[in-house]
Order: sequence, then C-alpha cells, then structure tokens
Amino acid sequence: MFRMRTIVVLLTLLAIALSHVHQMHLRKRDSLRKQLIRSGEWEQYAARKNTLRAVRTSLELAYTQKVNDYDDAEYVGNITIGTPGQTFEVIYNRSKEIDVILDTGSANLWVPDKTCSGGTGNPCAKKSKFDSTKSSTYAANGKAWTITYGTGNAKGFLGQDTVKFGTSATSLTVPKCTFGQANSIAPFFKNEVIDGILGLAFQALAVDNVKPPFIEAINQKLVDLPLFTVWLEHEGNKENVPGGIYTYGAKSRDDARMGLFFQIDTENCGPVIAYQALSKATYFEFNMASVSLGTYTNTPTKPWSVISDTGTSLIGAPTEVVEKIATAAGAKYDKSTGLYKLNCGEHISDFHLTIASTTYRIDYTNMVVPITEYECGIAMESYHGGAFGPSWVLGDPFIRQYCQIYDIGNKRMGFAPSLQN
Repeated sequence: MFRMRTIVVLLTLLAIALSHVHQMHLRKRDSLRKQLIRSGEWEQYAARKNTLRAVRTSLELAYTQKVNDYDDAEYVGNITIGTPGQTFEVIYNRSKEIDVILDTGSANLWVPDKTCSGGTGNPCAKKSKFDSTKSSTYAANGKAWTITYGTGNAKGFLGQDTVKFGTSATSLTVPKCTFGQANSIAPFFKNEVIDGILGLAFQALAVDNVKPPFIEAINQKLVDLPLFTVWLEHEGNKENVPGGIYTYGAKSRDDARMGLFFQIDTENCGPVIAYQALSKATYFEFNMASVSLGTYTNTPTKPWSVISDTGTSLIGAPTEVVEKIATAAGAKYDKSTGLYKLNCGEHISDFHLTIASTTYRIDYTNMVVPITEYECGIAMESYHGGAFGPSWVLGDPFIRQYCQIYDIGNKRMGFAPSLQN
C-alpha cells in the first residue's frame, strides 16, 4: 500500500512538472493619452483623431470591427518571433524581442517588417522590425492584409514563423503561427512605445480569418486547457514597472467536494466567483444586468452587451451613463484631457456592476486614476459601439479588481478576486 501511494505521488509530481501552463509577465507604462496630456497636446490630437474618424466612417460604412486606437493602453509585454537571434534587445540570444499590446479586443498578430517605411516622420522609424531573412523557421505567405483603425490603418503581408509568448526559456512557444508583417502603419502609432498588437480574441474576429497564435497553441495541444488568465497589478502613477501576469493554460482538478474545477493563477487570484457564458464568441462578449455608484442606479430593460478588454486602461460606457456616474462621483468633464476630473484624494463610492446574478464591486483605488502628478479622474469614458457592437468595454479597472479567466474552450468568462498586496 505504501509503495502504491509513493508511485501515485511521484506520478502526480511528474504530471505537474510536465504540465503545459506558461506565464508571461507584463510591464506598466503611461498611456499615450497621459503622455499627450502632460505635453499639452491631447486636445489637439483628439480633435484631429475625431475628424479623421468621421471621414473614415462616412467612407467605410460596411466596416464593423471595433474601433480601438490604443490611446489608453498601459500594460505591454514582450513576444519573440523567429529562429535564431535577431539583435534588437537581446534576451537569451534567441530571437527578436518585440513590445506588443496583448489585446483581448482583437484577434490578429502584427508587427512592423524591415520594409516598413514612410520617409520623414516614418511611424516605423523607432520600432523593432522583423527580418524574415534572419529566421530559419520562417515561411513566406505573401497574402496582403489591412487592419483599419479609427484614424488610419496597418497593412502589409502575411508570413509564418515561431512565436514565443514572453522571453524566458519556459515561455509558451508556438511554431507555424501566421502573422502580419506591416510595411505601413498609421501615424498615430508613431508615439506609441509598442511595436505591434497581439490579438487574443476568437478567430471569428480576425481579419482575413487568420488563426490567432493562442488558438494555434490550443490546436497544437501546447497548453493543458484552452484558456488563459489575466492578473493586472495596481501601480498608480508608476511607469515602466512590473504590471501583471498572463497565465496560458491551467490545471484541471477533480475534488470530492468541489467537483471538476480549474486551478488558475493561485498566487495572484482567489477562488473563481462565477462564470458567465459568452453571448458572442468573437470578442469576449457577455451580458451585464445593471450598474450603480452612490445614489445612481441603472437597470436597463434589456441587458447591456459588454466585453472584457485588456487593450484599454478605462471603462467605456454610453455617454449618458458616464455623465450620470461622473455626477454621482462629483467629477467634472475636462476638455483638455477628455476625462472627468476630481481631486486625487477623493474617496468616491464603490462602483457596482451586476453580471447575471452576481454583483461585482470596483473600489475607488481602481476607479480613480492619476492623469498627471497632481490631477486625477474617474476611469471612465464615453464609448459608442455602434448598432452591432458592444455597449460597454470593461477595461483595466475591472481587470485589476478581478482576475479574468478567458475560457475559450467553454466560451465563457470567469471572474476571481485579485489578491493585491
């Protein structure tokens, strides 16, 4: 009996050691909005962007993809593409290191190609660029692609190579990923510190139906379970500091009391509170029943359609809702920042949102965000999803409060309390 138990324990330890669960660390930096506010350029930039967006909307009536210009993205990570090392920022001397936004609100991976040009003011000039001639695992595809944003586009051609989610020896490594090699990117990317975008949503959302790298990892059985978990750290006004962890895959456990459950990032996330079925498997889109802050409550006749989106540092909501929440919080709109400002020491009421029968609380530490060293605002902005898009975008304030489990296999979202120190 003792020998049998020993064998079982050893087999369990071996299974854990061989399990396909990988973590990818992020860093936090200031969003483009904050940078432009500090330099006094945000109001001019926003006006120019809105003008361009209006022109593009009138010319591209059939365009239905979410408009996301990443003005408020604050968490970035590194990926590597290719074999062997291309020396830009060398990590382990293996492959090219690229800074990307890990975006659950899109589904394509693209990075600047070495052919990306544009003369004076070239948005690609200071970006890391991919050189296919230096990779032994690269395979040409050549198909043209274009991804349209509100103020311009990124375009180029497709290629195939090995993509690593992170830069450590244990990072999730996915061969034969199809990705975009951009030879032209919109001017608004010039001021962004990131090189490209790693979309993590469903393939149905991908431009040209290109298979997203994480879906490729699932298909190649490189992760134990088809899901990933996001934990974001609350760092206030700090910049270029550790910002969070993406955990790809999870371990399944069969417990006599709890039944079958998934063991996710237990170091940073508490037990899962609830799962919510997705209403659409394009974005991570689901229904929300009501919201409240202080004396304000809104319970629509028909539930709102909302998405969990790691690509923005704010919560996007219908204009009339944002205005009433701002009033309840005592915040006033400031045109120069595009945000509702209030005193940095203000302890506003908790923001509550109800998903199915569960109410989630976002406290003031996540709802009041620093704009500059001396100015703060509520972490909300007006969002217009259009006739067919989501009504709300639940960005970083919600994700910092609750770890998000993006359960691709079961087409559902899970929420667990974040174990912030």
